[in-house]
Amino acid sequence: MELVCMIYKITQSFPKEEKFGLVSQMRRAAVSIPSNIAEGSCRNSEKHFSNFIQNSTGSLYELETQLIISQDQDFISKEQLDILTSDILKIDKMLYTFNNKVLKK
Repeated sequence: MELVCMIYKITQSFPKEEKFGLVSQMRRAAVSIPSNIAEGSCRNSEKHFSNFIQNSTGSLYELETQLIISQDQDFISKEQLDILTSDILKIDKMLYTFNNKVLKK
């Protein structure tokens, strides 16, 4: 959830012409990460829940790609990218561990 807040805050400074492009895609990808976990948690099997966790991971990598594009376009600094990439790596590890625990139930 903290990552979602950071993405919303960072994208506020993007050029207005990116509002329906990169900004929209980044926000959707960020929101999709916790949303998939929430949706998967109410599924009736561990396998289904695992699929939603894997979807969250896909959204995480999609967001990482969009952040790299944002830095390439000078919408964010290298320092911002490094901080967010580090956070993404931590979240990826958490999702991996969580998924393994779900599947072992």
